[in-house]
Amino acid sequence: MARQRQLGDAELQAAGFGRVRHAHRTEIAEDYVELVADLIEARGEARAVDLALRLGVSQATVTTQINRLVREGLLTSEPYRAVFLTPAGRALAEACRRRHRIVLAFLDAIGVPPQVAHVDAEGIEHHVSQETLAALERATRRLVEGE
Repeated sequence: MARQRQLGDAELQAAGFGRVRHAHRTEIAEDYVELVADLIEARGEARAVDLALRLGVSQATVTTQINRLVREGLLTSEPYRAVFLTPAGRALAEACRRRHRIVLAFLDAIGVPPQVAHVDAEGIEHHVSQETLAALERATRRLVEGE
């Protein structure tokens, strides 16, 4: 019995670490498409220089990531032009925005200061499961309705 429990614990732990590794691999793509969507909405276009400034990275890093996201079918780009989302990129950006809104609303509802909540939501949104996200949404509704 104790040996079976240890094996189950190891499998559970491995699954957790695997999910975190997957989240780390996808969070850069998610940050980029979400920011591209925000810039297009605010300014009509997303330029590499704006991405670099807002992400706090070099333009060379942005160019590398843009090329990767073009290969993955999330962005379109032409030399010396703005970057645009593909339909798949728009869908990913909207999913990221939704997760961000839910996490941010929950943090706000439990009293986390706005600036802290915004920064924390940026990290949490990439690592939260759909089940936990749904629970956060339900809890937020209860907290807000209970006020």
